[in-house]
Amino acid sequence: MGGLLKISGLVDTLNEWVGKLIMWLILAAVLISTGNAVMRKAFDIGSNAYLEIQWYLFAAVFMLGSGYVFLKNAHVRIDFISTKLSKRTNTIIDILGIVLFTIPLAFILIKLSWPVFERAWTSGEMSQNAGGLIRWPVYLLIPLGFTLLALQAASELIKRVAFLTGHRAEPFSVEQEKSDEELLAEELAAKAGIDVPNGERMPLNAHDQAAAGRDGKA
Repeated sequence: MGGLLKISGLVDTLNEWVGKLIMWLILAAVLISTGNAVMRKAFDIGSNAYLEIQWYLFAAVFMLGSGYVFLKNAHVRIDFISTKLSKRTNTIIDILGIVLFTIPLAFILIKLSWPVFERAWTSGEMSQNAGGLIRWPVYLLIPLGFTLLALQAASELIKRVAFLTGHRAEPFSVEQEKSDEELLAEELAAKAGIDVPNGERMPLNAHDQAAAGRDGKA
């Protein structure tokens, strides 16, 4: 398990680096969009290439960022269910989701998207818009993005199994920040003198939510 955890750490480092890179892509997209708007409105100068590079950059952020988001445990969860389950049960559900859905879907989409990129590369396909960009770079983002997602899914699978077998203290690399509901539940528990262990979640019932609303207004 130690060797697998080292591989997991390498994958995590890769997606951490990619995540930091795509933050700069967002800034680049904003600057290009702003410059394009100013040139179009002030000088009546426009270019389809500037518009398309914005689309390419946003596509890169979303496609390349999926593995990074998985690393940060920031994907959407059904909170009203997951918060009522133990950490071990949530970990088992994660393992099933990774094995049955995430990894197979990633490989299917890699297989389907690679020929699209290959054809565009071979033919030198260009945008149909006048002055548009070459197409293969944006097509490449699809298999590349799902490759990063598949690698991160494998890394997360290793960490979940390591947690269940006692080789890790936590199933995630980064613990997701507590929601407003969890923070409010802990505050109410503290007022009531109830000890809530760190990491445990205490869902609010209707009475507590109403009382919290009155306290907030007061």
